Amino acid sequence: MLPKEGPTVTSPETRDPSPAVSRAMGILRALETAGAPLTLSEIARDIGIAKSSASNICQALEHEGMIQRAENGYRLGLRTAEIGAAFAAQFNQVREFFAVVESDPLLRDQVVQIAMLDAPDAIYLARHEGRAERLGTPLGSRLPLIYCAVGNAMLLAMGEGELDSTLTASSFTPKTERSVTTSAQVRAKVLEGRERGYAIDRGESFAGVHGVAVPLDPWQPGDPRMALGVALGASEADDETVAAIGTALLAAAERLTNPLSRRPD
Repeated sequence: MLPKEGPTVTSPETRDPSPAVSRAMGILRALETAGAPLTLSEIARDIGIAKSSASNICQALEHEGMIQRAENGYRLGLRTAEIGAAFAAQFNQVREFFAVVESDPLLRDQVVQIAMLDAPDAIYLARHEGRAERLGTPLGSRLPLIYCAVGNAMLLAMGEGELDSTLTASSFTPKTERSVTTSAQVRAKVLEGRERGYAIDRGESFAGVHGVAVPLDPWQPGDPRMALGVALGASEADDETVAAIGTALLAAAERLTNPLSRRPD
């Protein structure tokens, strides 16, 4: 006779402390990824739960404004935008960003963005629209650090250990014919950027769009790495313009540095 199997034991390391919260987060991620409304059946299938369970969670999320009904199902709600804005506003440099950019005669007429580190990506937090052309990356979007200017700028500020681990975690999936394909190429860009003081993306993220960016020193301990960058069309990105924008960004970064953290000369 075969011995009776005992109950399945779940270790503390693998046990989900709050399945309902995890499922709710799964629904939000599914709607974010879809970029379009999802039906209740699609949500249940994506999350791997019963349709009745998905319905109960969606009702709770809808009540809190995290999702809302659409003609063909559910989509993200306004509350998610409010939370995103509140997250960005926690950081002093984001709060001061717009005033600093508006006060600079060159930067005020550019598309200027501020992004933070979430290795191996950069996440865009705020954007100043100084021109009509839609050159900027949508807020909340991610781009690989190894390609975009703001990402390269954050790499400039990293020590060798952090740079090594970031490159190891990066996936070299070229976005354009100009995208780097090896860690050695990234390291070469980092060395060049450190010499000049700012990073340059010559169409590695989007064909025809170049970028110039500088790292921002954390305002206080515990703040994430951030960078300040400008997006411009390839036809405008001559050496003189890029250098002028780089200089303006360095000055703006200085103004976005906590005066109490500056080292005395």
